Amino acid sequence: MTAVESRPAGVLETSETGSGHRPLGARVMAFVALTKPRVIELLLMTTVPVMFLAAEGVPDLWLVLATCVGGYLSAGGAAAFNMYLDRDIDALMDRTAQRPLVTGMVSPGECLVFASALTVGSTAWFWALVNPLSAMLSLGALVFYVVVYTMLLKRRTSQNIVWGGIAGCMPVLIGWSSVTGELSWAAVILFLVIFFWTPPHYWPLSMKVKDDYERASVPMLPVIAGNKAVARQIVLYSWAMVGVSLLLWPLGYTGWFYPAVAAVLGGFWLKEAHALQARARAGITGAKLKEMRLFHWSITYVSLLFVAVAVDPFLR
Repeated sequence: MTAVESRPAGVLETSETGSGHRPLGARVMAFVALTKPRVIELLLMTTVPVMFLAAEGVPDLWLVLATCVGGYLSAGGAAAFNMYLDRDIDALMDRTAQRPLVTGMVSPGECLVFASALTVGSTAWFWALVNPLSAMLSLGALVFYVVVYTMLLKRRTSQNIVWGGIAGCMPVLIGWSSVTGELSWAAVILFLVIFFWTPPHYWPLSMKVKDDYERASVPMLPVIAGNKAVARQIVLYSWAMVGVSLLLWPLGYTGWFYPAVAAVLGGFWLKEAHALQARARAGITGAKLKEMRLFHWSITYVSLLFVAVAVDPFLR
């Protein structure tokens, strides 16, 4: 890993500020920020609906609560480890310049202890209150995100988000296993939906902040390839995602409601993906490229798709 400067621009020197110059409320919020709560919202959004599908109705609500708490702790631990390992490049990028380790609100040592505690706590929580399979899947997702994505892939290959995104697919398996104690093809299909969703979700954002990644020497696809090539990849992954999302119905895991919603949402997605590709092929750049339209739609898409997953069992 690249060494971190002792005091990058914008960082508060801990020895100068001391805990008295770091208000308790701000410190608490800084530790919360280490867990990347906005990202965890999406992870839980894919976990809970799968529990409804697995239960073919309303799952045990205490189990839902236990799974959500364990999932937050585990994903938060992974995020904190990520910030610890990436604190050097975070200091170089505008979009991450206010993260707690960059500003000095949390020290690297504190972050490492916090991340380790969340890892141990989340694994024990899942093992005791959910089941051992969910505990192992949760720990596996955390290790994959920290070791495979953050340490091995992120700074070495433009395919980092493709394979590193596997960690973000794991909540689907965790949600299913928490209810049934096992896995099924339904869980695998939804896992693949998130797998194919992740690159076309993240690459438009990477196109927008390409200069950030280039400055930090992170080889995200938009850094090493032109907009045309990136847009072509977005379209290919989008078609794969929509196709996989429709498999639940013919395999008998859903009724009519889910595939109807998936088809409509997928149609809107493909329209946006092809429109982005058309603008890229025309050589449009800057604000007129409108790459963030697809990024914002991708969040709406996955949210509504998984709401349909949860609602479908009640309409059969």
